[in-house]
Amino acid sequence: MSHTASLSTKLIRIGAALLVVALASIGLTLWVTWQLEGGAAAVNEAGRLRMQTWRLNSAVQAQLPPAEAAALVQRFDDSLQLLRDGDPGRPLFVPWDAEVRREFARVEDLWQQRRAAWLAELDGQGPHSMEATTAFVQAIDELVHAIERQLASLTAVLNLFQFLMMALAIGGAVVMVYTGYRYVINPLASLREGLRQLESGDFGTRVQVSSNDEFGQVAGGFNRMAATLQGLYGGLEAKVQAKTQRIEAQRARLEALYEVSAFLARANTIEELSKGFSQRVRQVMKADAVAVRWSDEANQRYLMLASDCFPKEMQEEERSLIAGACACGNLTPEARTRVIPIHAHEAAPMRHCARAGYESLVSVPVRLQHRLLGEFNLFFRHKVVLNADETELLDALASHLASALEGLRAAALEREAAVGEERAMLARELHDSIAQSLSFLKIQVQLLRSAIQKQQPAQVEATLNELDEGLRESIGDVRELLVHFRTRTNHDDIQSALQQTLQKFEHQTGVPTRLQVQGDGLQLPADVQVQVLHVLQEALSNVRKHAGASHVSLDVHKGPQWRFVVRDNGRGFDVGTSREEIHVGTKIMRERADRIGATVSIDSRPGQGTAVSLILPAYPVDATQVGTIGLGLPSEPVTASTP
Repeated sequence: MSHTASLSTKLIRIGAALLVVALASIGLTLWVTWQLEGGAAAVNEAGRLRMQTWRLNSAVQAQLPPAEAAALVQRFDDSLQLLRDGDPGRPLFVPWDAEVRREFARVEDLWQQRRAAWLAELDGQGPHSMEATTAFVQAIDELVHAIERQLASLTAVLNLFQFLMMALAIGGAVVMVYTGYRYVINPLASLREGLRQLESGDFGTRVQVSSNDEFGQVAGGFNRMAATLQGLYGGLEAKVQAKTQRIEAQRARLEALYEVSAFLARANTIEELSKGFSQRVRQVMKADAVAVRWSDEANQRYLMLASDCFPKEMQEEERSLIAGACACGNLTPEARTRVIPIHAHEAAPMRHCARAGYESLVSVPVRLQHRLLGEFNLFFRHKVVLNADETELLDALASHLASALEGLRAAALEREAAVGEERAMLARELHDSIAQSLSFLKIQVQLLRSAIQKQQPAQVEATLNELDEGLRESIGDVRELLVHFRTRTNHDDIQSALQQTLQKFEHQTGVPTRLQVQGDGLQLPADVQVQVLHVLQEALSNVRKHAGASHVSLDVHKGPQWRFVVRDNGRGFDVGTSREEIHVGTKIMRERADRIGATVSIDSRPGQGTAVSLILPAYPVDATQVGTIGLGLPSEPVTASTP
């Protein structure tokens, strides 16, 4: 039976099959019984033929009236007709077969012969023949025996049907028991056993589904229920573990964010800040290399602040990148953190990264109040896919980096303002003190005039000359000090301040000057710019006082280390045997340079002019060891000169 049929269909099919067999058996039994009943009546009727034969024979011997004898003959004819046609109402059927038909035909033939003979004998026209009567009776007996043999066959068939009925009853019972066991009892037992195992805590138990009937559907539902319970129970620990791992990952990200934030808060220099940030970001993200890049004001060029595990040859090649020349430094104002696949192709913008073996690049823009300041790049030697938490962490780190750099910049601006205020205060104090000295000298002049009136010409002339010289020097010193103490810088670029300084020098001395700026580099912190300007102004002051030059130039070379060179075509001097005032000026310049970690060198020969060089460190700081970075860079070398 099909395993896809339902239980009701199976039971209906089995019941219908048993019903058909039972109806067929009952029908056959009724038919055989009907035949036996009809055959028994036929045997009785055939037996009456013998009695009727003997009565006819007796009537002939007794010479009964012809009417009575004719009635006996007619009754015999009726019996034969009844046997020939049968009577369903009695019922009476002759179980016809070849033998019965043969014997019945013989009886009819003999009857036709004896009928005429008996009628003649009753009329007294023929002799009575006892032998013929006996032969006729024997023929009737043969007919009866043939019918009885046919009835015996039908009885055997009936017995066989009864045996088959008994066998069918037993078989039907067996089929019903087997059907009930297989389709009802066995599935129920399996479900009961499965429920018992499920109650004992064995959620891995399953019931075998061998059909698609009602019990198969129940078994399937049981298996699904057990699987759900197993998933809920067995997966509970896994879910707890996954939740724990997620919480641990979030804790690790928060810890990393806190550590980086704490480091950025205590970092004092741009070098320490950018280098430490790149190292920590690489460890947190498990990157193979990190580079921190800063943009100029127009986002046209990106300079590398710091890197960690970045190939040295790539550091030189990518120290200064033009926007759009590479995947790094190719940001738009709306750029977001993204993963860029690196393809090994010589013509591709990322050919350097491909040669170094990197496969993925993560670009994280650094913004401050919707202003794009730069980016930091993470390089991986395998494919990377960032999830939402990692992207959020990188954005937070970038925001903290921008805030830290802006904090350093703001602190530097505050210090510059304080220094400026201090310089202004000192300038005012010096001005007041020197003004008092001049007033004192003026009093001395008045006293000298009175001495003149006393006619002391030699004393008066000498004193007047000294006072006049002192006044000129005091006025020059006042002007120079005022220029030094009131110096201001351009927060974005030192070039304007240098240009103004040269213009003031040229205005004071009448000596033509030239300014030339070359290279690309990070802008100097504002407080460092002040120290640089003071050193350069001291060098220009020495030129004014001692060089006697007809032309002065200032060359600025931008790069990892800024370099400033003040050249003049004056008289020059022997560095080893210079005068005391020159030594004093050199000492002042070197003291100021030491405040920002810079070095001052002087190259001069008698008659060949002098060159004063100021070389800054890679990340210059002031005397408090705090520095910051400007946000603007020129995109091309600048050359400026004044006639």
